[in-house]
Amino acid sequence: MSTLDMPAMPALPDMTPRYSASNRVPHVTWDFWLIKLVAVTMGETAADFLAVNLGLGLTATSLFMAAVLCLALIPQVEAKRYVPWRYWLAVVLISIVGTLVTDNLVDNFGVSLAATTVAFTVALAATFWAWWRSERTLSIHYVTTDRREMFYWLAILFTFALGTAAGDLVAETFGLGYLATGLLFGLTIAAIAFCHYVLEMNAILAFWLAYILTRPLGASFGDLLSQPSEYGGLGLGTVVTSVIFLATIAGVVLYMLATIAGVVLYMTAASRGDNEVRLDRAA
Repeated sequence: MSTLDMPAMPALPDMTPRYSASNRVPHVTWDFWLIKLVAVTMGETAADFLAVNLGLGLTATSLFMAAVLCLALIPQVEAKRYVPWRYWLAVVLISIVGTLVTDNLVDNFGVSLAATTVAFTVALAATFWAWWRSERTLSIHYVTTDRREMFYWLAILFTFALGTAAGDLVAETFGLGYLATGLLFGLTIAAIAFCHYVLEMNAILAFWLAYILTRPLGASFGDLLSQPSEYGGLGLGTVVTSVIFLATIAGVVLYMLATIAGVVLYMTAASRGDNEVRLDRAA
């Protein structure tokens, strides 16, 4: 039989992950996790800087930052798509507000860290339940409507508040210290990654668990760098620590804006004239 007479090979299934170009949040890649970790670390130190170093106090700082966050979310939601600097500005601000919410409950209202951790766990679970009931998905790959984006940002706020409470509970109430707490949460995230990539844990569950735990991981190392030595830190101070992490965030965002993958994504979407584009980057 000649090669011309041979039956055609069956087409292999298309295994390239698909991603909506109208999605309003970034694709989950290494730079996503890096900037997220740095952003939450800065949230911890920036909240301390505003409330303590500038002498604004928790209440005034909380009200001011909540107002700034609301203003930042307006252009983010109005964009109807993912714009790196808008999105990550909102993440940095919401990390600060989430930290301040927990600090207010503990310091101003006397709520214990254990009770605060339980309360935000319930609040986050309720948000996920309402999100699922309304949209039938918790995937961040298709945050393409205003309602889904509102659920997304509410969940993000509670993850930061919960992460702050859980991190302080382990580091302070349980007395592990900043370094040991950071290592503990880092190992937990590594275990989640192992369960996802090796044991095939559900991707959505793995993502949200890791997202929650990066908050206390980042906060622990932020406190380790900024707090004075008598409190178990390295004594760099909140100003130096915040500047270091702000510069890191700016650098990663610039990389995101200039990355070849981002340019290809835009050009592919424009040439196809549709909302579905192929990605070669891992989900």
